[in-house]
Amino acid sequence: MNKPKVLFPYVEAGMGHIAPMRAIAHKFKELYGDRVECIESKFFGDSGNDTLIAFENKMCQSVVDTNRNHRLGFFMTFTMLLFGAKIATPASSCCLQFGTKKPAVAHMEEIAPDMVVSTHWSTNYFAKNSPCAPLTVLYCPDAYTYPLFNYPCDLALLPTRTGYEQAIKKYKRRFNEDNLKHVPALIRDDAFAVSTDKKALRLKLGLNADKFTVLLAEGGYGIGKMTKICKEILQRDLNVTLIPVCGKNKELFNEMSKWESGKNCEFRPLGFADNLPEYLSASDLFCGKSGANVLLEACFFGVPQIVTNNATHIEKMNCKYYVKDIKTALKIFSADKVADKIEEFANYPERLTPFKAAAQAQRENYGAEKAANLTFELLCTRFPELKN
Repeated sequence: MNKPKVLFPYVEAGMGHIAPMRAIAHKFKELYGDRVECIESKFFGDSGNDTLIAFENKMCQSVVDTNRNHRLGFFMTFTMLLFGAKIATPASSCCLQFGTKKPAVAHMEEIAPDMVVSTHWSTNYFAKNSPCAPLTVLYCPDAYTYPLFNYPCDLALLPTRTGYEQAIKKYKRRFNEDNLKHVPALIRDDAFAVSTDKKALRLKLGLNADKFTVLLAEGGYGIGKMTKICKEILQRDLNVTLIPVCGKNKELFNEMSKWESGKNCEFRPLGFADNLPEYLSASDLFCGKSGANVLLEACFFGVPQIVTNNATHIEKMNCKYYVKDIKTALKIFSADKVADKIEEFANYPERLTPFKAAAQAQRENYGAEKAANLTFELLCTRFPELKN
C-alpha cells in the first residue's frame, strides 16, 4: 500500500511561520516517517507559478509595509476582526494577489496530500478548498488566535494556555475541546542542545564574556526602532555588548557594519544568522517588536524582553501576553527610554531577576512532540491501519 502523504508547506510572511514549521515537520518525520510520506515544500515558491510566487512576495512586502506604517497594520487587522474568518480569509488572499486561489488549489491537487499541516493561514485556506479534501492541521504561532487562524480546519493548535482558554470562551461556535488543543510551543529539538552557559557561548561567538549583552531584532527584515536604539546607545557609549540582528535587510547590515564600537560599547551587527539561538542564549536582554517567534525563543532561553514595537493588533496581543500574562517583558516604545532601561539593567543586573525567573518558568512549555502526536492521531482517523 502507498503511504499517506502529509504535506508541510513552508510560507514566508515574516520568519515567524517558518521556525515552527521546521519544528513540527522534523519531529513528525522522526516519529512517523516510517509509516507516512512526509513532504516538505516551499509551497508557493516551488510551484513555478508566477501568481503564487507574487502572492508570497506580497505577503513579505505586507510585513515590511505594516512595520513601516503601523496605522496600516492596525487597520488591516481591525478589518479581519470586523468581518470574521470566513470573509476575511478569502478577502485577504484576493487583496494580496488577485487570482491566487485557483492556481493554489491546483498546486495542492498536484501534490495530492492526505493531510496538510500549516503554520500559516493561507495554506490551510487553500487546502480546505481543494477537491482532494485533505485533513488539515493549523498551528497558530501567536499568543492568541485571530480570524485568519479561525478559518475551518480539522485540528487547531495553540501554544499558550491563556490563548487557548480565551479561544474556547470567545469563539464557541468555532472551537471546542476536540478541535482546538493547547500544545507546547513548537521549537526544534536542536534548540535544547544550545548551551545556556552565557560566558562560554560569548567566548565561542567572539564576544566579551563579562559584558552585559543585548540582542535587538525587528523581525526578519530589520525594520523598526532598532536603528534609533543602537544610535542612542552608541552615542552614550554604554558598557554593553550590542547585537542588532538585521536579518534579510542587507542594506541595513551594510550600513551598520560601518559603525564603530565605542570605548565601552562593543557593537556587533548581524545579518541573517543560522546560529541566532546561540546569540540569543548568550544575551542578558532582548529588545524588539512583539513578533511571536522571537519572543517565544527568548523565553525558551530564559532571556527577559523589552517590547519596543507593535505593528498590528496581533502583535499588540502578543505584547500583552508577555508583559501582563506571564510577566517576562516590559513595554517601552521610546528609543531613549529603552536606552535608559538598558543602562539601568547593565548597572543593576539584579533588577532583571524577576523577569528572568518568569522566562525560565516557561521552559517546560516547549517542544514539538505533543503537536506531532496529535497530528498523527488525526491522520489515523482516516487511516486506522497506521496504528498497527
